[in-house]
Amino acid sequence: MNPKPILTFAAQFGVQIALNLDLMAEKYGRYYLINPALKPLVKQDFFYAGIYLGKAKEGKFFPSFNLLAMFAKKEANRIILDRKASWLFICGRDILGKSIMRVQGPGKKDTNTLVINEFGECLGFGRIVEKLRDVAADNKIVVRNVLDIGDFLRRER
Repeated sequence: MNPKPILTFAAQFGVQIALNLDLMAEKYGRYYLINPALKPLVKQDFFYAGIYLGKAKEGKFFPSFNLLAMFAKKEANRIILDRKASWLFICGRDILGKSIMRVQGPGKKDTNTLVINEFGECLGFGRIVEKLRDVAADNKIVVRNVLDIGDFLRRER
């Protein structure tokens, strides 16, 4: 069990997480966090077990929303959006500077950031394309949408 893809991905958000390898399982590049009571019942030939964390494919890691929610509970790079921008982000839109209520973390260009609504819920993550400290109340795109919770519904077309 190699947790390196998850740890590397977490580092992109400034998050340090401790993973108990005894409670994790990996199958075909998909990572799961398993409850201690369930772990003895999980055999090598399982389909799905516990909490899905994400998958590693061709050197890239694709997180689950469960993993992003875990990051959101930690000190992580994040932006908090107003209500309208939160809805637009869920619909797949990028984020304008004027829509950001608060920035936590360095907000450096070309880094990932969690996107949080005003209620503290993780909506997904994006890639910062402009230094966030310089563009407050600006009308240009500062964060590109990478993954949002509306993605699943849009794929169902």
